[in-house]
Amino acid sequence: MAGQLREMGYSPVPDEKSADLVIVNTCAVRGSAEQHALGYVGQLKQLKDQKSSMKLAVAGCMSQEPGTIAWLKKYASHVDLVFGTHNLHELPKLLDEVEERGEMVVDVWKTAGEVVEHLPSQRADGVQAYVNIIYGCDKFCTYCIVPFTRGKERSREIPAIVEEVEALAREGYQDITVLGQNVNSYGHDLTPPVDLADLLVRLEKVDGVRWLRYTTSHPRDFSQKLIDVIAQSHKVTRHVHLPVQSGSNSILKRMNRKYTREQYLDLMERVKAAIPDAVLTTDIIVGFPGETEDDFEQTMDLIKTVRYDAAFTFIYSPREKTPAARWEGRDPVPNPVKKDRLNRLMDLQYRISLEANQRLVGRTELVLVEGLSKKNPNVWAGRTHTNKVVLLERDPDVDLIDRFVPVKITQAKTFYLGGEVVGAPVSERSRRRRVELPLV
Repeated sequence: MAGQLREMGYSPVPDEKSADLVIVNTCAVRGSAEQHALGYVGQLKQLKDQKSSMKLAVAGCMSQEPGTIAWLKKYASHVDLVFGTHNLHELPKLLDEVEERGEMVVDVWKTAGEVVEHLPSQRADGVQAYVNIIYGCDKFCTYCIVPFTRGKERSREIPAIVEEVEALAREGYQDITVLGQNVNSYGHDLTPPVDLADLLVRLEKVDGVRWLRYTTSHPRDFSQKLIDVIAQSHKVTRHVHLPVQSGSNSILKRMNRKYTREQYLDLMERVKAAIPDAVLTTDIIVGFPGETEDDFEQTMDLIKTVRYDAAFTFIYSPREKTPAARWEGRDPVPNPVKKDRLNRLMDLQYRISLEANQRLVGRTELVLVEGLSKKNPNVWAGRTHTNKVVLLERDPDVDLIDRFVPVKITQAKTFYLGGEVVGAPVSERSRRRRVELPLV
């Protein structure tokens, strides 16, 4: 969207009050995100009343939900444009239509068309860039709204992805993340079929790229071929994020995850055997409808078995039109029980995370310095090849931002490492300087 707007003559401004156009790009994965987005849209009415020439658009996954559109029509008549995930490429035409009609324009496609290539883009300056490789999801987990808002899986062709990454490398981007709702499904819909492993092998050859990352993975599609490619790669990072969601087979079945606890544990053992230095992380949902104390204890036992470096934990959030939302009404887990289980799970994981970080003290790691710490302007914040956060004392006379530097780990905390620079940067500074774009 930013790339298209730039070609139309727009440029970023620091805040809403200075804007001629505000686009609220929404997420529907969790209820709290939806409420936050709708609240923000409501807050903008006062500004819109003061500045009638300003245009306000709502985009993203929430726009694909009929309930959102009905709410906007009833309570947010100050919104000028509503469009969804399938017609981003039509943004210039839609803005012209708003000008012509002078009333709310709603243009949301129910189904996705073909992948549209060569759209203009505008990325933040620096050395990190993100590249979409597959859109949509066909998994239909019973708690997830994504297949309904993002549509069926559509993969981009390898030559188009390679061309984009090569162009990014020429501009100075060195840390590339390939994206998808389920990157492990990449390529199955192409002719002939390919997979993520094939793509990573091809991207490994792009000069100028130092690190390759991928997100988000699904355990069902994480193949032995992919494990072997990562193990042999010099560029694909040793961070393996595999959302398990639950350690109970009965809950996994109700979630429609299409793997068992035993299959998941076998996969993790194969990852550990092939990539001994891999950092393992996961996602876990607590309080899924029908989850018993025994189900929860099985999840706790799985955490003890795998010993993740970190886990992203969530209390179950019902999403409209999903099967689990109906079950929530019939077989809910009481909120106090959900919160208690979440706290117990986090206490366990935090202890394991600290132990994992303590084992790194004394080692030297290559760290990409991303910027200043949000909490302390005298500290640099960066990440290792395995995605561990590292904080470094800042020398005000030395600018390390967007540089890869060798760091000796001197301190271990639950959520980050402390370190000291022990050598000169190993790469040239990106030709692109970092500019934080406002997320208006």
